[in-house]
Amino acid sequence: MTLSCFDLGERMLSVEEARSALGTLVEGPLPAESVTLAAAHGRVLAEAVVSPVDVPQSTNAAMDGIALAWPEAGPWPECWRRVGRLFAGQRRETPLAPGECLGITTGAPLPPGADTVIMREQLEERGDDLVVVDRPERVRRGQHVRLAGEDIARGAQALAAGTRLSAAELGLLASLGQAEARVVRRPRIAIFSTGDEVTAPGEALPPAGVFDTNRFTLRGLVMEQGGEVIDLGILPDDRAALVMALDEAAGLADLVITSGGVSVGEADHTRAALAEVGELGFWRIAIRPGRPLACGRLGERGVPFLGLPGNPVAVMVTFLQFVAPLLARLQGRGDGVPPRLTALAEHPLESRTGRVDYLRGVYRCDDQGRLRVSSTGAQGSGILSSMVAANCLIEIAAEREAVGPGEAVTLHPLHRLP
Repeated sequence: MTLSCFDLGERMLSVEEARSALGTLVEGPLPAESVTLAAAHGRVLAEAVVSPVDVPQSTNAAMDGIALAWPEAGPWPECWRRVGRLFAGQRRETPLAPGECLGITTGAPLPPGADTVIMREQLEERGDDLVVVDRPERVRRGQHVRLAGEDIARGAQALAAGTRLSAAELGLLASLGQAEARVVRRPRIAIFSTGDEVTAPGEALPPAGVFDTNRFTLRGLVMEQGGEVIDLGILPDDRAALVMALDEAAGLADLVITSGGVSVGEADHTRAALAEVGELGFWRIAIRPGRPLACGRLGERGVPFLGLPGNPVAVMVTFLQFVAPLLARLQGRGDGVPPRLTALAEHPLESRTGRVDYLRGVYRCDDQGRLRVSSTGAQGSGILSSMVAANCLIEIAAEREAVGPGEAVTLHPLHRLP
C-alpha cells in the first residue's frame, strides 16, 4: 500500500519511504499543449509520435560515386557505361539497362532497379561515359545504400510519450516533417526564501545577515528539471506574511517550494502558516544533509508544498532526491529517481548507521576503465563550494558505518553545463 504524506506522524522516515509518500502529492501529468518545434527544446512529449513517412523517404546513396544494378548473371563488366548524373533532390524514373550506371551524389535517390553504390575513390574514368571499377572483388551488393525507412518506417513509433526533447529528438521530429509537438505543460513552481537574516544579492549585507543563495539555486534546479519558475522573493519571519505568500502561491503554482523555516525553532513560522493555509505532513527523514523537510498541500486545489532545509547543500540534495521526482511525475517522464552508478572509493568515507549520507564527490575513470570516486573534502551542509567542485553525490546506505578504500559505493552523477 502506498504511504500517505499525512498519516505518518512524526516518526523518522527512510529516504525510500519519504519519496514514496511524496509521490502521493501528485496525481499525474499536467495537461498537454501544442508548441512549435522551435519552442520544444526541453519539453516532454504528452503522447507518442508515430512516423507519417519513411525515413529516409527513398532508398538513396550514402556515398558519392556511381549507382548500378548488381549483375544477376554473367561476368562483372569490364567497363560500365555512365548514362547521366543524379544529384540530391533529383530523381530518375528510367531503370538502368544491364551494364549501365549512373553518377550519383550522397543523398540522391537510387534509380529504379539500382541496388549498389560504388564510391568515387574506387572508380577510374575512361572518356566521357565509361567507368572502370578498381578491384571489383571488393564490391558487395547493397553497399553504400541507405534503404527507405531504415531509420524509421512509416507507421512506426518514433518517440514514446514521456520523452524529453533534446537536440537529437528535435532533429528526429524535424526529419518526420513535424512542425509542432504535443507536450506536457511546464510545471509552474513557486519559490521563495524565508528569514529576517536573508539578504538579496546586490544589497548591503547586515552584520548578522546572509545572502540569499537558495532561491537562485532553486531557480537553476527547477529550470534544469523542465519547470517554470514563479519567484516570490524573500519573506520575513512573520506568520501573517507567510500565510499571505502561501495563499498567493497556491493560486498560481503547481508546486510550492520554500527553503528554511521548517524546524522547531521559535522563529520558524512556515509550519504554523502552512497549517493555516493547508495541511502539513512529515518533516523528519533519516538523511544527511537534508533535515528538516516538510510537505503538505495548500489551498482549495491542494497544491503540493515542500519546505526544504535552509542550508544550501541540504537544499540541493533534498531537491534532487525528493523534488525532482515530483517534477518528473508532473511531466509524465518516469519516476525521476536520480540515475545511479557504482564506483570504488579512493579513500575512507565516513558515515553513520541509521541514515543515508550524501557526500559531495568527484568520480573519474582510471586507466583500467573502472570508476573511482573521492569526496570533495569538508562536507558541512553550508559549504556550497563543495557542490561546485563535485560532479556527483556519493550515497552511503543507512546500514553502512563507513566505506573503506577500494570498496564499492553508489554515486549519483550531477548535471553540469560544459
